Amino acid sequence: MNILPSKMIHTKHSLRVRYGETDPMKYVYYGNYAQYFEIARVELFRSIGMSYNEIENQGIWLPVSDYKIKYLRPALYDQKLEIHTYVKKIPGVKIEFEYEIYNEDGIKITEAYTTLFFLDAKTNKIIKCPDYLVKLIEENWVE
Repeated sequence: MNILPSKMIHTKHSLRVRYGETDPMKYVYYGNYAQYFEIARVELFRSIGMSYNEIENQGIWLPVSDYKIKYLRPALYDQKLEIHTYVKKIPGVKIEFEYEIYNEDGIKITEAYTTLFFLDAKTNKIIKCPDYLVKLIEENWVE
């Protein structure tokens, strides 16, 4: 049983599976899920008021250090998918994202997790999440 934290950021993003993202069985090729999660992360940042591009323009890179995925059911060609993205902890030197993908019947088909580190683009050193980003996250924290 998952117990959700009392506060978090939760966003939803929809997309339709394109033919080129599928294998011969018309299942989404497993490697394409990472792109779906990247799209969802970018949209989460945009929804709280800062684009990924703005973060990079501030001299911050966010490399992925950990990626876990569990496939419950296949996503199929031309299905509309809804990706739920969660941030459940205020970031320090890393930010953790949780994802759930639902098909158009509302059935959960995938669960995943990624961890990204804040990296100074000039020094290539791990740094703490910048205060301006922590502030945006806290301002968008909901029950």
